[in-house]
Amino acid sequence: MRKILIADDNVKLNKILQDYAKKEGFEVYAAFDGEETLKRFEIVKPDVILLDVMMPKMDGFEVCKRIRETSMVPIIMITARSDDYDKIMGLDMGADDYVVKPFSPSEVMARLRAIFRRMPDSLDEDRNICGLAINAKSRRVRYLQTEIDLTKKEFDLLDIFTKNKDRVYSRDQLLDLVWGWDYDGDSRTVDTHVKRLRSKLEKNQVKEFEIETIWGVGYKGVCHE
Repeated sequence: MRKILIADDNVKLNKILQDYAKKEGFEVYAAFDGEETLKRFEIVKPDVILLDVMMPKMDGFEVCKRIRETSMVPIIMITARSDDYDKIMGLDMGADDYVVKPFSPSEVMARLRAIFRRMPDSLDEDRNICGLAINAKSRRVRYLQTEIDLTKKEFDLLDIFTKNKDRVYSRDQLLDLVWGWDYDGDSRTVDTHVKRLRSKLEKNQVKEFEIETIWGVGYKGVCHE
């Protein structure tokens, strides 16, 4: 049975979503503020998270950022604002989807089903893309059966570039996604890590994937399959 963590401080809405999720066959867990969400996440290890943006103690953006430091569990953000800011911010922080209040609980369940259709049957399975076999659970990368030894930051960068091929990321966006908003260094650390990642890909003679520099903007991942 798949486990879902529903994080929303609106008790009534949380309960409604719980009821719908149970009907979908989920094992349901609930949290009502950001700090509780992180604690529940560590204990429960859910298969998917519904995460409200505006919560006490810690907002959903910060919760999403912290979860993404260690896990690629699917996250659907819930926002009360219909403008693009929350949507873009949530997706840039690593969310997989978003819904805007007010919404139909049936729509949320449909989005959950869509996410699981796109996922491999097990997180232990490799995600094969651009000639690379990337395992989110073990955080290992292989090319032609040879493992490429990457640091945590290098893996996170590669994961972002391969999941969002042809999307250009600025250095500041990569700093936020990989190092976090509270990082007090400068954007040159991104250049350094991209250079090291490129070197390791070249050393392993990876031909199907490369990281292109977009001068004056940032970087993007490109497949040559």
